[in-house]
Amino acid sequence: MRTRTRTTGAIALAATAALALSACSSGGESGGGESGDDSITIGIKYDQPGLGFMEGDTPSGFDVDVATYVAEKLGYSADQIEWKEAPSAQRETLLSTNQVDMIFATYSITDERRESVSFAGPYFVAGQDLLVAADNTDITGPEDLEGKNLCSVTGSTSAQRIKDDYAAGVNLLEQPGYAECVTALVAGSVDAVTTDDIILAALGAQPANQGKVKVVGNPFSEEKYGVGLPPESDQCETVNEALQAMIDDGSWEASIQKHTEGTGYTPSADNPPTFDPCQ
Repeated sequence: MRTRTRTTGAIALAATAALALSACSSGGESGGGESGDDSITIGIKYDQPGLGFMEGDTPSGFDVDVATYVAEKLGYSADQIEWKEAPSAQRETLLSTNQVDMIFATYSITDERRESVSFAGPYFVAGQDLLVAADNTDITGPEDLEGKNLCSVTGSTSAQRIKDDYAAGVNLLEQPGYAECVTALVAGSVDAVTTDDIILAALGAQPANQGKVKVVGNPFSEEKYGVGLPPESDQCETVNEALQAMIDDGSWEASIQKHTEGTGYTPSADNPPTFDPCQ
C-alpha cells in the first residue's frame, strides 16, 4: 500500500525510461495491490505460537493465515507482504503513524481503541477460558479453582478477574509469558492456566504439549479480535468482504483446526463472527 521511494539519479533515469516505454505501450499491469502499490506492511505478534509467531523470517499461525488471505484478496501475493512486529503496547502507535497498513495480532476491539484507530471484523471472537491437564476432570470452570494454583502472565488481568469474581481462594502464579505457564502446567506446578481460549489452544497444540493439556471449553468473557486499520481508513468494507470469503470457502475453520489440533478446542464455521458496522 505504501511504495518505497528513492532519489538517486540512476533510479530517476530508469523511471524516465520506463515512462517513455509506457507511453508507447497499449497497456500494462499494476505492480501490486488494488492501487498498484508494490507491497503491504502487516503487523503481527512474533511471540504467540499458533497465532502470530516469527521463526527466522518465516511467520506462522492463525493470525498470519488470516492476514495472508486478506492481503491476497486485496491483490498482494505472499511475497509482497512485509511483516512487522506489533507488540500489544505499540499497536495504536504503529497504526496512527502509518508504520503498518493493517494489524492482525489478537487485537480486541474496544470503544477506547476506536477513538484512535479503525477496525474491520472481528475475524474471531475469543473468550477467557482455562487450560488444564488432559486427564483433569475436576476443573470445569473458574468456580472450581478455589484452593487451586492458577498461572497467568505478569500484568495480565485474567487471573485477578477469577480471584475477584469466581474463586477468592485461588493461588495466583505469574510468569513472564504464557509458554512458561503451560510448561508449569505440564510439570504439575499449577492446576490451570488462563487467558483467551484460542491462545490457550494454540499453546496446547505445540509439539511439546500435545496430548498433555486441554481447553476446558467454558468461556466466561468475550474478546472480539479485529483487524486494526489506520484512522480514517477506507479499507473496512473491503477487508470484511475478504474475511467473509475466507469463512465461506472453509479456509477460516481449517486454519483454526490446524493450529489448535489435539486440545479439544473446536470452534465451528456454523457460528462465525458477525462483523461490526464499519465506522
